[in-house]
Amino acid sequence: MVLEGTARALLRRLAAEQAQQRVPSMVAALVRGGETVWFGARGRVDGEPPTERTQYRVGSITKTFVATMVMRLRDEGLVDLLDPLGKHVPGTPLGDVTIAQLLSHTSGATAESPGAWWERTPGAPAADMLAALGPESVRHRPGRRYHYSNLGYALLGELVARKRSAPWERAVREEILEPLGMRDTTTRPRAPHATGFAVHPWADVLLPEPENDHGAMAPAGQLWSTAADLARWAAFVAGDTGGVLRPETLAEMREPAAVEDADVWTRGYGLGLQLARHAGPGGPRRLAGHTGSMPGFLATLWADPADGVAVLWMANTTSGVRGGFETDLLDILAKREPPLPAEWVPTPVDDDLLSLTGPWYWGPTPYMLRLLPRRGLSLTPVNGQGRASRFAAQADGTWLGLDGYYAGETLQVVRSPGGVHLDINTFVFTREPYDPAVPVPGGVDADGWR
Repeated sequence: MVLEGTARALLRRLAAEQAQQRVPSMVAALVRGGETVWFGARGRVDGEPPTERTQYRVGSITKTFVATMVMRLRDEGLVDLLDPLGKHVPGTPLGDVTIAQLLSHTSGATAESPGAWWERTPGAPAADMLAALGPESVRHRPGRRYHYSNLGYALLGELVARKRSAPWERAVREEILEPLGMRDTTTRPRAPHATGFAVHPWADVLLPEPENDHGAMAPAGQLWSTAADLARWAAFVAGDTGGVLRPETLAEMREPAAVEDADVWTRGYGLGLQLARHAGPGGPRRLAGHTGSMPGFLATLWADPADGVAVLWMANTTSGVRGGFETDLLDILAKREPPLPAEWVPTPVDDDLLSLTGPWYWGPTPYMLRLLPRRGLSLTPVNGQGRASRFAAQADGTWLGLDGYYAGETLQVVRSPGGVHLDINTFVFTREPYDPAVPVPGGVDADGWR
């Protein structure tokens, strides 16, 4: 738990938001190291302060669960992210867009479904929604730009249902919620839950908002959850997958696939996860998570995998909560209780790897090779100018590039009578600049340096 002074500062920020923005009720929590270290609540739900078990509607945070199901299907080999939607859900005008484009909102699909405003009306079955789609369902060339699409996630929910031969919500419950212990996350509200309200712009009065089962559009925003359950989901997004998803798959979901504000890159989207960059007292953060809104409700969840901290909040109001509220909470925690660096301890390494450490040269450019855990390698330019990448050890004795220019490329250690060199997809790194004793492509001038 946080210190008393930190808890007071966090509660003060929450109280100011609830009072100044006239929010009927709000809950918020901070998660660090997989545990809830602070929970706060303001306002009333049925005359009582909300608790960690009070349900709120989380809106588009639902999309993160649907995306996780799609990635499970991918990891099982049942779908490929480059598959066109029509391979699995035939008969729509969006049959040529890929699953990856739907996940990242780059499919060009229209933002909303055909018919009435889906968030305020009962939903139609999937068959009816699919039959209603026409040429207007495509607004942009697939892959051209980021365009948020609730319809796209309705189609992904149908994809999950067809591949699992069960409703999407059952697949989410059985494969994600139950294994993670999130038993208070449901598609319809259960007591105790907040009622969704609109707050009059010029008077302190409320208007109840409608709540419906949205049928085929439910995968875009149907779920209800609690602060306790969302704290577990925040830990998941930060990296504690609990066996539900491979850590490397989650890392793939957090990679930027599209940028909302290309000129400054503060907001983007991965595969089912919103992304944000934030500069605070704890240093620059790369956040992953999602926001959510439905009539009468707002919610936000952000996690920073770099230090395992996350923030979440939920409120029963249609609008009003300011955009910087969640990062203010993160900043208070970082300023008052910065995390301690992990304690350094020596780690045994194999002699064959130890002999590879130190300087290498790509032509005349010096690089430094360092060892990482689990036989990993880090290759970085000495002067900071050049291509830096990390590499993961593979079973065949090679290394796979994880990031940077060499992401996905293979590093091989080549030993010959003339010495040893590194080969990274035809690029040769030598122990001396243009070492003539190893086979440098193009050869080395016989007269040497002069």
